[in-house]
Amino acid sequence: MSADRSRPIDDGLLQALRAVGYAEGSSFLLLLGVAMPLKYLAGQPLMVRYVGWAHGLLFVLYVGAVVGVALARDWPMGRVLKALVASVVPFGPFLLEREWRREQEAERAEAAG
Repeated sequence: MSADRSRPIDDGLLQALRAVGYAEGSSFLLLLGVAMPLKYLAGQPLMVRYVGWAHGLLFVLYVGAVVGVALARDWPMGRVLKALVASVVPFGPFLLEREWRREQEAERAEAAG
């Protein structure tokens, strides 16, 4: 077990972080790839309002989930910052989601035997 997981965690907490991260990353890509071009290239700003609102909500949920998991797992500040920076980089949450999925699988395998 790595040093930043000194306390066991409920599997559901990391699962929730993974799900929120995936949703937040998807909303960010939708905002950048669809809503913003519609606003600036097609003169249709309404999509930015709705997608931007949803993305903002998901971002707040993601930050809360990162803080919750970080406290539960005693994550070092570097790992917390990595998770927060990933949320403002396109495709960042998806890369971390893969890392966290592998981490969960390793924990389950360790617990099983």
